[in-house]
Amino acid sequence: MEKIDNHRRKWLTLGGVALGFSLLSSNKALATLSTPTPRTLKLNNIHTGESIKAEFSNGIGYNKEELTRLNYFFRDFRQNEVRSIDPQLYDQLYSLQHLLNTEKPIQLISGYRSAKTNNHLRSQSSGVANNSLHKVGKAADLRIEGISLNHIRQAALRMRAGGVGYYPKSNFLHIDTGRVRTW
Repeated sequence: MEKIDNHRRKWLTLGGVALGFSLLSSNKALATLSTPTPRTLKLNNIHTGESIKAEFSNGIGYNKEELTRLNYFFRDFRQNEVRSIDPQLYDQLYSLQHLLNTEKPIQLISGYRSAKTNNHLRSQSSGVANNSLHKVGKAADLRIEGISLNHIRQAALRMRAGGVGYYPKSNFLHIDTGRVRTW
């Protein structure tokens, strides 16, 4: 009987040690995942020629000064109107750069649009929505030089963070912070 107990103790001890090591290594991985990481965006505006690099979040909260800079960058350049952009849109753009593992700047085609600009663009194209999320600072049209539009689209779809519109003929992708949908 004593032999069986010792044998059993030996296996239980080995099992406990193995479990402890597995928990230790997974906790380290979890700690790495949960460690706040600064979020930086690199963007070029194809219409204004402006570039920006902004660390908009420290991984815990948003940097108000950097959000203000980004909001100006995303302005309706046709009307020179600035609006607060949904910070979740910046989070999506950051995630997109991260998923694509690129240091290349996102080329912004359209950020915020005033009602006047949106109506003008609607008169030029059937692809512009009347109730566009661009009008409320929740959408961006973009591309990234050197990365296929379809590859960017696949990454955006994997995020499942909002709307994803694919416009290969016009060479841009639309993302927004609305409900998850595609077109």
